[in-house]
Amino acid sequence: MNILIFGASGSGTTTLAQELGKRLQWKTLDTDAYYWKKTHPPFQQKIPLHIRQEQLRADVESAQHVIVSGSLVSWGRYWETAFDLAVFLRIPHDIRMHRLLLREKSRYGEQLASDLDLQANSMAFLQWASHYDDPEFEGRSIRQHEQWMKVLRCPVLRIEGDTSVKERLGLLLTQITPGLGSE
Repeated sequence: MNILIFGASGSGTTTLAQELGKRLQWKTLDTDAYYWKKTHPPFQQKIPLHIRQEQLRADVESAQHVIVSGSLVSWGRYWETAFDLAVFLRIPHDIRMHRLLLREKSRYGEQLASDLDLQANSMAFLQWASHYDDPEFEGRSIRQHEQWMKVLRCPVLRIEGDTSVKERLGLLLTQITPGLGSE
């Protein structure tokens, strides 16, 4: 079984994928690991689209069960049919942006206050992420995700609101195997 968990940055896709992977002992893959070259600081250089497509596809196809976290909207038509279930996470804008700010501070620590380039990159990322709910935004947005959900060839479980990881996990587990999510 292949599962995709996606939503806006800061909506909890990676966290939910990791928890589900631990619970089921399934392989988890994060699209950021395929999208960005490993640099210090991270998230500075993109990997060309054709390379990330090939690498992620090979890893997905080599696993019996896999959970992919992240957005694949612009990665090609293959991903429209690659999953048995997609999970769309959406949380209120203010909560998501607060989470992202805390994550940036945790990720970069004191360096964020002293490194002007890092500070500029972080601010640019937060600015970009803040536009997700703007229907006119041309980047990754709720509009793009809504359109993409219409072309996915698998069921889409929508989990909206500021729900806990435990609640999300329970909802997801009942979708995968009825009764598995109850404790």
